[in-house]
Amino acid sequence: MATAMFRRFRTWLFNDQPDPAAYHGPHQRPRESTRTRPWWAVMCLSGVDYFSTLGYQPGIAAVAAGSLAPIATLVLVLVTLCGALPVYRWVAAVSPHGAGSIRMLEKLLPRWNGKIAVLVLLGFACTDFMITITLSSADAATHLVDNPVMPMHGTGAKLWITFGLITLLAAVFLKGFREAIALAVFLVPIYLALNMAVMVVGFQQILAHPEFLAGWTTALTTQHSNPWMALLLAIVVFPKLALGMSGYETEVSVMTQIHPGSTAGGGSATKAAHDVVDGADPSDTTQSAGRGRDHPGKADHHSVAGKHGAVAGRIRGARKMLTLAAAIMAVMLLCSSMVTTLLIPPQEFAAGGEANGRALAYVAHEYMGPVFGSAYDLSTILILWFAGASALAGMLNLVPRYLPRYGMAPEWTRAVRPLILVFTLVAFIIAWIFDADVDAQGGAYATGVLVLMTSAALAVTLSARHHGRPRLAWGYGLVTAVFLYTTIANVVERPDGIKIAAVFVVCILVISFASRVWRASELRITDLRADSALRASMVAAQGHAIQLIPHNPDPSDADEDYREKLMTERLSHALVEDADVWFVEVKLRDPSDFSDKVSLVSRTVGSHRVIHVDGSSVPTCLAGVALWIRDETGVPPDLYLEWSSGSPIRNYLRFLLWGQGQTASMVHEILRRAVPDDAARPVVHVM
Repeated sequence: MATAMFRRFRTWLFNDQPDPAAYHGPHQRPRESTRTRPWWAVMCLSGVDYFSTLGYQPGIAAVAAGSLAPIATLVLVLVTLCGALPVYRWVAAVSPHGAGSIRMLEKLLPRWNGKIAVLVLLGFACTDFMITITLSSADAATHLVDNPVMPMHGTGAKLWITFGLITLLAAVFLKGFREAIALAVFLVPIYLALNMAVMVVGFQQILAHPEFLAGWTTALTTQHSNPWMALLLAIVVFPKLALGMSGYETEVSVMTQIHPGSTAGGGSATKAAHDVVDGADPSDTTQSAGRGRDHPGKADHHSVAGKHGAVAGRIRGARKMLTLAAAIMAVMLLCSSMVTTLLIPPQEFAAGGEANGRALAYVAHEYMGPVFGSAYDLSTILILWFAGASALAGMLNLVPRYLPRYGMAPEWTRAVRPLILVFTLVAFIIAWIFDADVDAQGGAYATGVLVLMTSAALAVTLSARHHGRPRLAWGYGLVTAVFLYTTIANVVERPDGIKIAAVFVVCILVISFASRVWRASELRITDLRADSALRASMVAAQGHAIQLIPHNPDPSDADEDYREKLMTERLSHALVEDADVWFVEVKLRDPSDFSDKVSLVSRTVGSHRVIHVDGSSVPTCLAGVALWIRDETGVPPDLYLEWSSGSPIRNYLRFLLWGQGQTASMVHEILRRAVPDDAARPVVHVM
């Protein structure tokens, strides 16, 4: 009984894990059953983090800038509309498969440099997303505890409420992504409507009582008599308001959920789609996996045309989503800052004040009564709680796209539900460490957001330059400089943030490389194709054992070189004269890659037959070729190898980092793990 229950639980836990060969890397192919949604519905989920900042952003602006809060907020809005929005509209066009700006930098940086850069950025992304979950849940708990109608002052109440909210969030995602989007579509319009009502009433109060506006202008002119100095000060304090730009990386990471819609029109999106689909991206596994097809047929041309249309539609939907979310928040942030700055006494924003961390809620209770105020509190609590949904969705899209592909996480991390449980456990630990304190987590949150935005701006700058758009490249370079200034200013102001982010980065790096070492002896070939001549040779050799001799690839090698190599192996291993011998040459591509899609090409040099293969690891390719020949001929082949000279540890590190070294022992170990049955396993002979 217990065993059957465990089996059912395991099936439920892993039933959404994709086949690595078919659903692999940042261009993973969506399943037939995957349901996409209209762009506005996806905006509700991805934008919930962005919209939820209304719960605390006006208060942050008031504390940071005082009477200058509306002007500093205007600077924030201008940077958002003129900087962040164009950057992420470009990201959506160039990286429409949900891999975000991180994928753009990965393609621009070669080999291990790109992998390490991605791991560092994933560390900052996890900082951003995990702190979003814990900070938003803690802020929701704060609103619940501080509600004037039903205050809760029990010891540890806020921490336990935070735990409960995180658990509820995980439960929604364990139920399914469709349910998460449905809940977001329900919560977001209500929350935005209630905020709009509060702001309308706030402006009515300002118009009805001119003393509010007079008091603010007097304070402004008294404290900042020089308007240019006031503007400069607003620019200086603007980085403290950076949380008002959160959510953009999440929006592009979940854009694969957008229904393509109509494929007509949209010239720039269509051109971007052609660039993406036609680009020779080695990690793109959406190409046909049919064996031995050397030329595309009609079906392939129709498939490519369909991909162009789907990608173009997705890009248009993502750009609409980004633009509408930015426009809504631009209006909301400006209006909320004006209303709260003019209507709330400055002392109420301070720690312990009634408006601390809940400025708009204070206005709702003060001017619209306890019933509406409590309704507003409830909507704020729900939206802050669900703000973690966009962060969780972002991590569920990003982590499986990179770490398993790098061999830096187990294959089960491609499944959604186990990842949800892991992220939930990490969120519990973070909430417990910070005791659900919103202010203590704010620095790390802002640091993660700003580093991601700076890296995105840099990636877009390099991309614009690569696409031959120098003027745009200069413009995006200026945006990069603004984000870099904002990041540095934030780190100087809140050094605790970079320390917390550094812990995330180090954890990602250590866990990733430990996993790479653990998985090094896996057979890492996801697709293997052979040319027609080689397949015909294997058909002719069915029932016969083939002898494989590795040979260093060198285009200048002549028949004599192969003859000498064969003579050496015959003397060392007593090979018979009529043995069916094939030489195998492995040309290394990018040794930092983990999984391989390899093609076998046969050629003849004099009287010697050679199999040429490109791959990221010599031992993996040799093992893969041996197993393919076994499957084709029905007889396990023999491999004749030599011991690597030098230190075993040094050779093993060469294998891990550069794909060659410790060849004989690694080929044997890869085959042993892949084929437990000794009789069915290719035989490795070592001299």
